[in-house]
Amino acid sequence: VQLRASGGGLVQAGGSLRLSCAASGRTFSVYATGWFRQAPGKEREFVAAITWGAGSQFYADSVKGRFTISRDNAKSTVSLLMNSLKPEDTAVYYCAARVASYPTLLLTSHYDCWGQGTQVTVSS
Repeated sequence: VQLRASGGGLVQAGGSLRLSCAASGRTFSVYATGWFRQAPGKEREFVAAITWGAGSQFYADSVKGRFTISRDNAKSTVSLLMNSLKPEDTAVYYCAARVASYPTLLLTSHYDCWGQGTQVTVSS
């Protein structure tokens, strides 16, 4: 499975952005897709995840209520709508895919493949 992330950019605090992650290859084998982010000098952290079958969603507490993850199975695409953006949301955002089912999707080690990052910058 190959992943391609897009949609990053520069936005003012309070604004919105939508990130997209397009999957190609053996997409039928994907169990879940997650978004992570990494700010300069910090560890890569979990943002949100969604399972492709049931559509179950998971969010980090820091983005709950502001970000919404969704998937379009027909297009093999997962989107992350980010509202009410804050300067602390500034980071490189990565999408990742997991092939086999697993009870948790919160760690980078839970994912099998990664897309390239897309930069999100929120100005104050």
